[in-house]
Amino acid sequence: MSKKLYIGNLSFNTTEEELKDYFAQAGQVDSCSIIMDKFTQRSRGFGFVEMGTPEEAQKAIETFDGKELDGRSLRVNIAKPREDRPPRGQAGGAYR
Repeated sequence: MSKKLYIGNLSFNTTEEELKDYFAQAGQVDSCSIIMDKFTQRSRGFGFVEMGTPEEAQKAIETFDGKELDGRSLRVNIAKPREDRPPRGQAGGAYR
């Protein structure tokens, strides 16, 4: 089992430090990141937390999935590996 968790439905106001402190209740947090929009620099409403062990990751899922943080009901599950995406079209969206 993986130690990396996907955290969905985050409030746009939640900080990485708050998320890390929240998940520390379930065990050691190795890393924490909230995904930001590259244009607006606002949270995209999801992030990732890597727990110290697979057992701590499972405990975090059981403890926090469906629980409220900053007024939002969290979705917590095992992070899926990033999929390779085909290259995007040319700049400006023009296709030949």
